[in-house]
Amino acid sequence: MKKLLAPVQLGGIQLRNRIAMAPLTRARAGVERLPNARMAEYYAQRASAGLIISEATVVSEQGIGWEQSPGMYTDVMAQRWRLITDAVHQKGGAIFMQLWHCGRASHSDFRADRSLPVAPSAIAIQGDSIHTPEGKKTYEVPHALEVAEIAKIVEDYRLAAKRAMDAGFDGVEIHGANGYLINTFLESKTNIRTDQYGGTIENRYRFLGEVADAVMSVWPANKVAVRLSPNGVFNDMGSKDFREQSLYVASQLNRYGLAYLHVMDGLAFGFHQLGEPVTLREFRQVFHGPLMGNCGYTEETAEAALQAGNADMIAFGRPFISNPDLVERIANDWPLASPAEVADWYSHDAKGYTDFPAYQK
Repeated sequence: MKKLLAPVQLGGIQLRNRIAMAPLTRARAGVERLPNARMAEYYAQRASAGLIISEATVVSEQGIGWEQSPGMYTDVMAQRWRLITDAVHQKGGAIFMQLWHCGRASHSDFRADRSLPVAPSAIAIQGDSIHTPEGKKTYEVPHALEVAEIAKIVEDYRLAAKRAMDAGFDGVEIHGANGYLINTFLESKTNIRTDQYGGTIENRYRFLGEVADAVMSVWPANKVAVRLSPNGVFNDMGSKDFREQSLYVASQLNRYGLAYLHVMDGLAFGFHQLGEPVTLREFRQVFHGPLMGNCGYTEETAEAALQAGNADMIAFGRPFISNPDLVERIANDWPLASPAEVADWYSHDAKGYTDFPAYQK
């Protein structure tokens, strides 16, 4: 049997296979950012994955940086997320919520008070633009967070984690990747602070450590995960000390007994080319819990990573968009459907979302 299809114990949960559905921002929560029946249908269609990781979900209004992405900062949002968790569980699946704060990858247009996006330091994203409710705009120079403001954001993560538990999720994943708030604290390119949250590798880890502690005051550690992107360039990231920083972070996270560490080791999302890519094998040396690889894997490369012992699970993203039955296709050697049109990824309706059929013999 393919190792991808073998069961695995991931922290506190027994999963029926080693195929994870990666978090995929799909922008179907409406302007109110509320989960809905269409989203429940979408997730239920893909519930044969060993684990579904929800689309990135903001922990506060301040954290918003994407049109019609869902939130988890009100009780109503938590109640509506129950539609999704119930739908997944009814199909025998498991689902973690990914907790998100966009940080500087945001814009004042997203907030009623027109407050600037926030970051560890006042450094704007270069060479790109952002789609806001008022159109495409240049990224703003973010507000550099004061220490007291950092504590408030840590509490926002704790409250969102509590609401995720109330909503019936099986666990939570802290999004520490892809140039969003936590990632910008970790990297020397975006964190030039001189206080306890900046300067050294240890200090740059402090914010993630505080978020992890806060989340684990609600959830047991074996139902909490963290996502990292050591090789990534998305949102203008990439620091010269990327290897030292990412492996230090993993060594610190190793102390907790996490459900898993989710590493975007693949280069399909862009590579900063500041050295040799950090590999799963390197993470294995400093993190001894379950390890999940991600980013550009095919069935063949995923199986090879599992067989080599470099990972315990592999997350697939884009293949799950047009193949809701991806697990069944892998199990039966059925061909994959044609990739979805990029223009439909964020159509805000059923097109390019719930309209992909299962394989027909």
